[in-house]
Amino acid sequence: MPARNDKWYFSISTLVVSFLCVGPFVLPLVWFNPNSSKNTKIYLSLAILIITVIFGFIFLKSLKAIDSYYQLLNA
Repeated sequence: MPARNDKWYFSISTLVVSFLCVGPFVLPLVWFNPNSSKNTKIYLSLAILIITVIFGFIFLKSLKAIDSYYQLLNA
């Protein structure tokens, strides 16, 4: 539970929802959070970037599968 003087956008739930909505664009919120230590910010940043790269590869693989199905339909 955040303290009374903490901003709502620094809460963990807001960071999670923001990451699910906008992905790596949540990194400034992570780094401007005064409640987190430098190590926590680094670990969160690495986790966010790794998850983003994994989802990017999954997205590219999906596009290739859709393209192959489309080529099959046009043949």
